[in-house]
Amino acid sequence: MSASATARPHLSAPIDAIQGTARAPGDKSMSHRALILGALAIGETNVSGLLEGDDVLRTAAAMRALGAEVERTGEGRWKVLGRGVGGLSEPSDVIDLGNSGTGARLIAGVLAGHPFTTFITGDASLRRRPMARVRVPLERMGAKFLSRAGDRLPMAITGAARPLPIEYTLPVASAQVKSAVLLCGLMAPGETTAIEPEPTRDHTENMLRHFGGVVTVKDGRTSGRIVTVKGDAELIGRDVAVPGDPSSAAFLVVAAAARPGSDIRVEGVGINPLRTGLYTTLREMGAEIVYQNERLEGGEPVADLRVRGGRLRGVAVPPERAPSMIDEYPILAIAAACASGETVMQGVHELRVKESDRLAAVAAGLALNGIGCRETPDSLTVIGCNGRPPGGGRVATHLDHRIAMSFLVLGALAEKGVAIDDVGMIDTSFPGFVELMNGLGAKIGAVA
Repeated sequence: MSASATARPHLSAPIDAIQGTARAPGDKSMSHRALILGALAIGETNVSGLLEGDDVLRTAAAMRALGAEVERTGEGRWKVLGRGVGGLSEPSDVIDLGNSGTGARLIAGVLAGHPFTTFITGDASLRRRPMARVRVPLERMGAKFLSRAGDRLPMAITGAARPLPIEYTLPVASAQVKSAVLLCGLMAPGETTAIEPEPTRDHTENMLRHFGGVVTVKDGRTSGRIVTVKGDAELIGRDVAVPGDPSSAAFLVVAAAARPGSDIRVEGVGINPLRTGLYTTLREMGAEIVYQNERLEGGEPVADLRVRGGRLRGVAVPPERAPSMIDEYPILAIAAACASGETVMQGVHELRVKESDRLAAVAAGLALNGIGCRETPDSLTVIGCNGRPPGGGRVATHLDHRIAMSFLVLGALAEKGVAIDDVGMIDTSFPGFVELMNGLGAKIGAVA
């Protein structure tokens, strides 16, 4: 998709290094879940560190439309007065979730357990993304769906008056689908189980326990990871401290790790082991990334990241690591472009159905900037430049915030600057990204 008439093209110019201290925005996955579970809880939930990007603000508006009281009380601070599990009410209008696939799929799970009809839609990018993965298990639980061809938004969801507990084996590892099943399971009698072939981010399980839900997790020897939630649940409002998002911190980390002479500290980043596949991979490539001041906040492990720049080498990223870094492959491709040798990323077919076809978008952007790569339906191989890549291209972002930020980072690391067609969508996950990067030494600015 081409940029709109209101697009804001930007150019990222080459720099020597980045230096300084920064804080990544609040974790997007946890921010969505804090608002949703706060709305399903009894009493007051106070959230600090909430990501105030457009995706999360859409979830806040959705919970408000469904009857919860949701109020901003300060920067990153929000108060939610919940309605209790099963206690939400029919909205008076269509719920527009913008660009948020996480919001759409998790909220579908909530709506599937409420006996009224809700219409949900999104922006052009979200309306292209298929919803079959959540429709299939939620229909088994008694919900009804009506959508455009290909299970695409806009969509009407009529929830079940009494959802059925199920045991559902996910065909592909997906934290969003798992979470949708577990959220609907809160309103079903008995126990609802989701079985995932590979472990995915477990923020839903952790936060459900924090709100008083009963969740068990078992690692089946042959069947995968088994997650069970007890239904007819009662959740109680809790305070939630949201750590920095490791997926957002990744752009700062790669910008520093791939440029010798760089030295940055990113404070308060979540280091949940099911989210840190990128950092494991970068260390294998030779990056110097040190966890400092490790602690627990809101039941999640957190640390400050100290990153020093150096030379990187290509590696083979095993497919089983994909669930722990699925959003980070675009920025990993930028690190790989600066490395020596080839970096092979396998098991990444899920990137085809993100905000854009991220595999195709990354491959096209690399080629435009003189970087060799090979793309298959399920893999991407990047041929490293052993230092600064050529650069000089203008990249189509396809309304995808992670493509936009990745190629702005490439511009800082390349021989010639890299332009992108729009920065507007970056606010969905990382408000203030350009200003923060420039504060560390980047040279990103608007162009005609």
